[in-house]
Amino acid sequence: MTKYTRIQFEERVKIETFIGLNWTLTAIGIKLNRPKSTISREISRFPFTYKAAKAQAEATRKVRQHNCDRRLDENDELYSIVHKYLKKHWSPEQISRHLRKQYAGRKEMQISHESIYSYIYVLPRGELKKELIGYLRQKKKSRYKRKGIYDKRGTIPEMISIEERPTKVESRSVAGHWEGDLLMGKGHKSAMGSIVERKTRTVILVKLKQKDASTVRKSFERELKSLPKQMKKTLTYDQGHEMAEHKLFTSNTKMKVYFCHPASPWERGANENTNMLIRDYFPKGTDFNTIPRKEMKRVQNELNERIRKTLNWESPKDVFEKEILSKCK
Repeated sequence: MTKYTRIQFEERVKIETFIGLNWTLTAIGIKLNRPKSTISREISRFPFTYKAAKAQAEATRKVRQHNCDRRLDENDELYSIVHKYLKKHWSPEQISRHLRKQYAGRKEMQISHESIYSYIYVLPRGELKKELIGYLRQKKKSRYKRKGIYDKRGTIPEMISIEERPTKVESRSVAGHWEGDLLMGKGHKSAMGSIVERKTRTVILVKLKQKDASTVRKSFERELKSLPKQMKKTLTYDQGHEMAEHKLFTSNTKMKVYFCHPASPWERGANENTNMLIRDYFPKGTDFNTIPRKEMKRVQNELNERIRKTLNWESPKDVFEKEILSKCK
């Protein structure tokens, strides 16, 4: 049996030429000594206009991705480290960033978080796959393609990327920088807002009558207006259209809004972690229209009065009050 070899760029140039001359798939296959099915698969990947350069670029990208996904199979040291931190329940994104910093001069020790996910989910069904998925926060049995999910939401006019956010926000060294999100109710027919201060982990729960942009903006503004000026600096949000009125929000609150990259919840880590705590009180499937504002505020107070390890065993409420007092001196 003849060993299969990948289609080369020179062959792709000939395919493009022969298509322009209206050759049949059979004729092209005979000319290139390739099965008709191979030619058909090659052309079908570009249903409108086949271009050799574009086809070659796509083939190169897939080879690189395939090699990257297999890196964990071929590099025992890399696999050991990735496995070690997965067991500690680090996310693939955190592991990838750690490797980038810890092994800055070693290319073979670098791997993207998407490649870690790909490696886990392409494993055959068995104990290893079950074990690795068990370390992930979501523990989903399969991974869905992200492309398209956020594309459908469109682009928010004049949004400011998180890449432009001041570095001091990232360090959590200064209070007054918040992260926001919506927790969706049953059938996505209701929602509740959550706003979390990055440094103190103080949470504000927002009662919403609707989840349109105008209602969300006004409701968030209403909750934030009572805060001291020095505790209202920025808000980091995902690209949900409920924050489409961000410019008006900034004008009314003086808080600049920065938007995360699509499908990047780790860029609002404090908010994501707090949402998990909130779900202990309001599980998925809750109809937020039936939850009184008074009950939301009871939960808000309970969360803010709970001591936290990340705050050196102080409560968000106490740390927040200390921040306000320090600003008044």
